[in-house]
Amino acid sequence: MGSEGIGQNREKLSGLKYQFLKGQFDKMITTFDPNTIQPAALMYHCRQPTIQDRNVSHIFPRHTKSNLPVVARGEGVYLYDQSGKAYFDGSGGAAVSCLGHGDTDVTEAIKTQLDSIAFAHTSFFTSDPAEQLADKLITHAPKGIDRVYLVSGGSEAMEAALKLARQYFVEIDQPQRRHIIARKQSYHGNTLGALATGGNEWRRAPFAPMLVETTHISPCFEYRGKRAEETTLDYGLRIANELETEIQRLGEDSVIAFVAEPVVGATAGAVPAVQGYLKRIREICDQYGVLLILDEVMCGMGRTGTLFASEQDDVVPDIVAIAKGLGAGYQPIGAMLCSAAIYKAIENGSGFFQHGHTYIGHPVASAAALAVLTKLTDGGLVERCAMMGDKLNDALQHAFGQHPNIGDIRGRGLFRALEFVEDRSTKTPFAPDRAVHKSLKKECFEAGLICYPMGGTIDGRSGDHILLAPPFIMEDAHIDEIVSKLQIAINRVL
Repeated sequence: MGSEGIGQNREKLSGLKYQFLKGQFDKMITTFDPNTIQPAALMYHCRQPTIQDRNVSHIFPRHTKSNLPVVARGEGVYLYDQSGKAYFDGSGGAAVSCLGHGDTDVTEAIKTQLDSIAFAHTSFFTSDPAEQLADKLITHAPKGIDRVYLVSGGSEAMEAALKLARQYFVEIDQPQRRHIIARKQSYHGNTLGALATGGNEWRRAPFAPMLVETTHISPCFEYRGKRAEETTLDYGLRIANELETEIQRLGEDSVIAFVAEPVVGATAGAVPAVQGYLKRIREICDQYGVLLILDEVMCGMGRTGTLFASEQDDVVPDIVAIAKGLGAGYQPIGAMLCSAAIYKAIENGSGFFQHGHTYIGHPVASAAALAVLTKLTDGGLVERCAMMGDKLNDALQHAFGQHPNIGDIRGRGLFRALEFVEDRSTKTPFAPDRAVHKSLKKECFEAGLICYPMGGTIDGRSGDHILLAPPFIMEDAHIDEIVSKLQIAINRVL
């Protein structure tokens, strides 16, 4: 390596200083002994490799065999890698980037807050951004929702929801309630409590000995579950009534909560509840004193065309979890919202929610989320999402509605999915070892389209789908781009 590294900066140094440093560096090289050199001196011997020339990364990636490009910048609906290639962000990451990339209003809100106060622990202070964000969320929340608990993401929001539900019953002298009921093939986060609640067996299996007991009823999945002789309404009621059966089996006074996504996201692919399903679920919960927890981490914050997905089902939860679109990717943030009745039980009981994280109510994250929420509500982007979602659905139906290997096109708003099948008439899925979803992701990415693929759509093992969740700011031309790039990928894979 010699003295060239210093020589590159010689224009910034006086001639005398340069000669001195060069001499010291060359002396160090000639006297280098790896057995005796001190850590501070070692810094002079070792040049820090750049991303471009290093062969080894110290990042622990999602998959150890992945070889990912390095993202360089984002602008609007596009991400760009270091070679300059553009990728249309057709899934918003994981239904996160509802505002796209580089929104100056949000970045300015972050910068302004950083100039004021970056962090203050919530055991000592509240902050204006957190208070204003909570106020705005409650203004637009379902009737009866009254309090906001700010966290750093979706799994944290769900953990807080589950623990609050349990503590609520302890506070009102019903400590015997201990069971959580959720649905098969559901996903509610990766932390242990949320993972136990989820019904995706592939995710649960390695950690099964560590998970608390949770029972799971059938999902509301019309394409896969409705019988030929049933109406949609009859199907929804039949599936919803499984909850009552399970409550009775476990013990009518032993169940804490029922947990569900109004529109199932990652594991099944934008599967909305059918008409009447969630209303019947609400009735059953009320009958047996069971809390209704709705997980809107992926489907909430305007993604389905209303700020809260449950609005379209005319159902009010007791607790709701949000994240992803709340921060739109500009800051990591999530929230657990609860009813006034639940909050009062804590307030009038112990007064203390036995939960917490270091970064809850983070001022900078709250400032970012407030800017995002303002654009979603006051800025009309939720309504735009609904409008653009209808256009996207029409385009997908026109292009792929009769494709022999696409069994279902579904979703709400800009939350859409295509389910792939080997035989459209019988709904037979492709063999799992073919990994169609992975091949589609690869070819879409090659074509410059980011989508969110998943295997195991049906039962955690069989079935393939891709999820689309583009930014709400997309234009009509971007719909054509999504369809054309999907066509390229599908033609290559199928």
